[in-house]
Amino acid sequence: MTSSPSVVRGTNDKPEASRSLIEAFGELAGFGGQLFVGYPVIGSAEGRHPIDAVYVSPRHGVVVFDLVEGRDLGSYQDRQDDAATRLQQRLLGYKDLVRRRELQTLITPVTYVPALAREPAADPDYPVTDAAHLQSALDAISWGNASDDLYQRTLSAIQTISTIRRSRTARSIANSSSRGAKLLDLENSIATLDNLQSKAVIETVEGVQRIRGLAGSGKTIVLALKAAYLHAQHPEWRIAVTFNTRSLKGQFHRLINSFTLESSGEEPDWGKVRIVNSWGAPGGPDRDGLFYEYCMANGATYRDFATARDDFGRDRAFDDACAAAMGEVTEPKVLYDAILVDEAQDLPPAFLRMCYSMLDDSRRLVYAYDELQNLSGDGLPSATDIFGTNQRGEPNVSFAYSSYDLGARRDIVLEKCYRNSRPVLVSAHGLGFGIYRPVPPRQSTGLVQMFDQPTLWSDIGYEVTSGMLEPGSAVTLVRTEATSPAFLETHSPIDDLVEFRAFSSKREQDEWVASEIERNLTDDELRYDDIIVINTDPVRTRGNLGPIRKALLDRSIANHLAGVDTSADTFFQTPRESITFTGVYRAKGNEAGMVYIVNAEECQSSSANLARVRNRLFTAITRSKAWVRVVGVGPRMEQLQGEYQNIRDADFALSFTYPTEEERERIEIIHRDMTAKQAAELGRSKASLETLLADFEAGKLYPQDLDPELRDRLLSLLSGTDPE
Repeated sequence: MTSSPSVVRGTNDKPEASRSLIEAFGELAGFGGQLFVGYPVIGSAEGRHPIDAVYVSPRHGVVVFDLVEGRDLGSYQDRQDDAATRLQQRLLGYKDLVRRRELQTLITPVTYVPALAREPAADPDYPVTDAAHLQSALDAISWGNASDDLYQRTLSAIQTISTIRRSRTARSIANSSSRGAKLLDLENSIATLDNLQSKAVIETVEGVQRIRGLAGSGKTIVLALKAAYLHAQHPEWRIAVTFNTRSLKGQFHRLINSFTLESSGEEPDWGKVRIVNSWGAPGGPDRDGLFYEYCMANGATYRDFATARDDFGRDRAFDDACAAAMGEVTEPKVLYDAILVDEAQDLPPAFLRMCYSMLDDSRRLVYAYDELQNLSGDGLPSATDIFGTNQRGEPNVSFAYSSYDLGARRDIVLEKCYRNSRPVLVSAHGLGFGIYRPVPPRQSTGLVQMFDQPTLWSDIGYEVTSGMLEPGSAVTLVRTEATSPAFLETHSPIDDLVEFRAFSSKREQDEWVASEIERNLTDDELRYDDIIVINTDPVRTRGNLGPIRKALLDRSIANHLAGVDTSADTFFQTPRESITFTGVYRAKGNEAGMVYIVNAEECQSSSANLARVRNRLFTAITRSKAWVRVVGVGPRMEQLQGEYQNIRDADFALSFTYPTEEERERIEIIHRDMTAKQAAELGRSKASLETLLADFEAGKLYPQDLDPELRDRLLSLLSGTDPE
């Protein structure tokens, strides 16, 4: 039997009628289809026109609901005509729904009045109904030429929110088999949102909502479209969109502007929907940020990074600066109706609490984050740890299902990756975790880090093909087409999608990269903004990238170092033709068809900080929409190349023994993250130990020269036994 209709609950200005309609649909059995509440918003010459609700059904076509709060029907005939006409004009733009200039999809308007105190009107041209008579009203509607194919195409047209995933500028393609042509096909294939992403955009709840997903799953796009959707539905709301990586600012501006123009025919009111940095500083709107705005509005102490670093230390600077400012405010002022936070994994919990405190009683906070952006396995703290509890000890924020939400989700997981192909993504994970890293001497595993919760592998789209996801068990994991679409990898041979190269000298590496970029532009029909060059070591980025940049300039190929030659908010210089060079942190949140990762040998050189270094490699690889080149110099790069070859030989399956809690603790100690000061102290200690060993080997010292107690303690530490 056909199931009950599924519901996608957005927002509109008729909450009680919407609630009644959703509940009434929940009582329908055997109807199927999808009900969209508060969607779509249709633009016209007169401006935006929100549709109260639409029901897309295999049997009834598209039913457009005119919702009425109270009992006054008003000019419902005019409203029905207007809504049906606007939706018809929109659907006529889809060629596969039209035959001989006639729309093949049946559109029927219905006025729904939950408080109707009399028998519904009998006019078949302008039906009116309440909850009790909804089924009979729908049964009276028959889509005569319906087919499953036509229904699916109609549903797709209704769900299609935007084609803004397409390229930033038009492509000029002369060779249908060039890289540029392949990239155009990829962009067209993923131009529209999938069902789960469109639900994530539309579904709206009162309170906090979180969106989780891998890099490339569409979190930033979903968040931008959600901001634009809320702005279109509630132009009076004050909405903030914030983030950690400043180069995302231009991307958010483009996405929100495009969707608002497409849906309402008008540009956004940038005084109402604001794209602001997370920290911010004095100096005008371009430097504004939520932390700065909170401090100024509430009279709290504002600290810039340098001051916060001096007061609290580098690692705690922003977290403690936010906490200190909130500690000075008893009743924070309401500054926004909704706040949307991207890259929440890179922002401290205190900042999220601060955003929560800036909202009205509805607490419309949406935050998106990547469970794996740092590959730490910890993710963000729990909602209770972030937002605390009330006086009764109950969590202020819960993501559990609430009957009030009527199907709208508070916790949304985007498990399908649309940026990285399966070979690219699995390579990034395999190297990030050290899955096939050779086991070093006196260690039991080559892993550099691992999830505390094994089930996270399933959450991010991996499937177990052998073994079990539990500590101490051997397991093999693969990605399937359900979470890694095949079209992302079939356009090119696998060895072209991912390539590792080791060079004998840095000069040889730099010349090869410059020559390849020149070929990408002249022969491959790639544009300048299809290419990113990433240096994984943020400290040495400018010096390491200088020779490649000069080699390109010698070839008359313009280039820039993002955030240095440009403002901090600029990554690509489109429409200007210029290749983007960047450090790995500024690359986060951005993507390109061809990604060159240079000087990658440093990702094999660290011991204590290897987890952090491998995270940088993971982040750099996952910037690629199509092809990635990982290049470096010398034996260490050859080792990294060999590790990738193990992943390639396994056909991009990840096979390993899941470490126990004790083993994970040892891994964390060996590859622990160190500050610069701690690393310097470790270096001095190693140097002292090497000097001591050299003196023993040269006969300048003998073991008997050491204090017996000191010698026994040293032997016990090295052997892992207790001193007798």
